[in-house]
Amino acid sequence: MCENNSGVTEFLMLGFQGSYNFKIMIFTIFLVIYAVILTGNLLIILLTSTSKNLNFPMYSFLKHLALVDILFTSNILPKLLHVTFTEGGLIHKNACFFQYYIHSISIYSQSLVITVMSFDRYLAICHPLRYSSIMNQKLCFYLIFWSWATGFFLIPTLSSSNTAIVKWDDFTLSILLLFLPCLFVLLSYLYIFITIAKISSFAGKKKAFSTCSSHLATVCTYYGSIITVYIFTDGKRALQENKLRSLIYTVLTPLFNPIMYSLRNREIQNALKDLISKKKRRNNTSRR
Repeated sequence: MCENNSGVTEFLMLGFQGSYNFKIMIFTIFLVIYAVILTGNLLIILLTSTSKNLNFPMYSFLKHLALVDILFTSNILPKLLHVTFTEGGLIHKNACFFQYYIHSISIYSQSLVITVMSFDRYLAICHPLRYSSIMNQKLCFYLIFWSWATGFFLIPTLSSSNTAIVKWDDFTLSILLLFLPCLFVLLSYLYIFITIAKISSFAGKKKAFSTCSSHLATVCTYYGSIITVYIFTDGKRALQENKLRSLIYTVLTPLFNPIMYSLRNREIQNALKDLISKKKRRNNTSRR
């Protein structure tokens, strides 16, 4: 019996099906979303990298969360915009594998960075006196390094041509790098809420909660979008509906992270004001 050596080398991506006006609407919406994601996260990276007032572990972790958010969305949205604009397109299997690999690195690194940020908030609220000694520069480096490096261990598992092996490995990694970190985050916030409840003064409770409110909103957005996708997306629903639903966790967290941190974080707001005032002073000086 002869083996058929022919295989699929390209995939046809149809994008969103519908009328011309519907496709224009989808293209415009996601173009605006992508522009907001890039602008907001790049601004976070700029502020946390240049402002001396943001030279703390929490903002270092926030900077890397912004980086992984940009990588996550830039891996998908440009191709989505191209396919929508051209009404379909081909992608080579090697390019498809590369995109899938970058997607896996991004989502797992995103999960780990969010988990590291919850550990940082746990130390800051539950062990404030020991925070500086524990969360030192060396530990911050290792936490950030392994949050990124873990994704690269996916190379031997995701490079298999056997799709059954890839699916099983992907499921195992999802348990290790999504489910277990989620449990860690939940336990961290359980201890945080218990600690806040023990604070006698209302002002103290408010101050403690304000230090973790932005990250808590990020956690709810991130895991809420993933739960929405994996629980409510199934083969019985319309393909168009599943496509839109699957994009939720692609754009929701990267879109709202800069908004939540800029609106709820006073240090970020002050750093932005300082950056704008410095820019104005430079412009006034150059005009003279």
